Amino acid sequence: MKVRTGNAPDKRRTDAVIPASVASVAAVERPPSDECEETTGVPAWPECPTAAFVGPLGDYVLDIEQHSEADPVGVLVQGLAGFGNALNRSPFFDVEADRHHLNIYVLLAGHTATGRKGLSWGQARRLLAEADPDWASTKVKSGLSSGEGLIWDVRDPIEKPEPLRENGRVVGYQTVTTDPGVSDKRLLLVETEFARVLKAMGREGNTLSTVIRQAWDSGELRTLTKNSPASSTGAHISIIAHVPPEELRRYLDRTDVSNGFLNRFLLVCVRRSKCLPEGGAVDAAVVAPHVRRLREALDFGRRTGRMERGPDARGLWFDMYERLTAGRPGAIGAVTSRAPAQVMRLACLYALLDQSARVGAAHLRAALSLHDYVEASAAFVFGKTLGNPTADRIHAALRERPAGLTRSEIRDLFQKHAVREDVDAALRALAEQGLATVAYEPTGGRFRERWSATKATKAIKAHDAAQSAPEVSPSSPSSPSSPSLHDEAFGERA
Repeated sequence: MKVRTGNAPDKRRTDAVIPASVASVAAVERPPSDECEETTGVPAWPECPTAAFVGPLGDYVLDIEQHSEADPVGVLVQGLAGFGNALNRSPFFDVEADRHHLNIYVLLAGHTATGRKGLSWGQARRLLAEADPDWASTKVKSGLSSGEGLIWDVRDPIEKPEPLRENGRVVGYQTVTTDPGVSDKRLLLVETEFARVLKAMGREGNTLSTVIRQAWDSGELRTLTKNSPASSTGAHISIIAHVPPEELRRYLDRTDVSNGFLNRFLLVCVRRSKCLPEGGAVDAAVVAPHVRRLREALDFGRRTGRMERGPDARGLWFDMYERLTAGRPGAIGAVTSRAPAQVMRLACLYALLDQSARVGAAHLRAALSLHDYVEASAAFVFGKTLGNPTADRIHAALRERPAGLTRSEIRDLFQKHAVREDVDAALRALAEQGLATVAYEPTGGRFRERWSATKATKAIKAHDAAQSAPEVSPSSPSSPSSPSLHDEAFGERA
């Protein structure tokens, strides 16, 4: 992954702080990232997005990094999710007729033994809790299991009509409030066993996936369940989820995470950053300035309404928009297909952390850098899979057979146990994504279909072309070097 750094960081700081700690464990646990795929067949571990470590949260992560085994990226993204939830629904930006608030979902993928997912949340939570202890004690919860249960935690007042009687006769009706509802609809859900949530979503009749998508899209939550009268308007829900990569891949086949659910999450690979046998300790005096800055940013953000891109950010956005909207096939595309909205939500969070209602080029560069890491994480977790096991199996067989396969031969791959509709859907998906083509061969009767794998897809070519395009120079008219989120963001530490 090529990281856009905007104004070039001070090499002394980035070398001394982030890469040194990450490399200390990476050298022991896995091959170097630039050699992984070529020598072992394992996709390369995502490169650290150094340009993302700016502002109060970025400075906090860099200050505590040497004292924790937590992955710095994990601390950062969970801090952003918590900050966005603690704000409320006041700040927003518009995309045509759609209004986007700053609640984000983050999904940390790391192995159970070495991911240090819990440690990274602990470091983020400490800062958030000191900045807003009331929110941290009342609005951070866990236990997702059903859509109805999620709605109940942010429900509107529940009213129902009751009859008015005179002499035993109904003469009219009055509306009675049977439940006062919840006035503060901020809710940060921290699910450290996300595989359990994915399994619950796979149960017949479970509405959790639908409600989670509604919460990200609009905050207007309701189901059509007859016995569930609760609904919610203006819900402000954020999610932090932890899952081992192998469990995410396993349950991806059983739920609708590849059908509009997963692309609402920012998928981030995490791993232990260093070995600290006796743990680490951070002096309270180190944390205190970051708490003060975060508290000031929260106060500012809660008084902010509409947000917009500044002139310098608009130029950069125009340059990057085509790349962000270029489709990718398969599971990687399922994760990253909401890139423009995700990047803008992140950029707005960076702007508010800088106490600005206008997104500048520096904020946008930080968001783009972090989203680059999300794309690389998706590639690391899913590789070249499509997220459809039937399509994956067919595509693998087609690539091994240059002459292609007939319909009958494709059915034989599954020993004729596959449902015809599943095979039809898989072939249609392969064709739509440009991964396979069909030819019709005369047989003297009905034409015979022969399917063949293509060498590359238009989507992949478009993405690769965008990736190889020159990066936007900080000195170009669309991204001048003057705006900066924090002038000393990568300065040498004392």
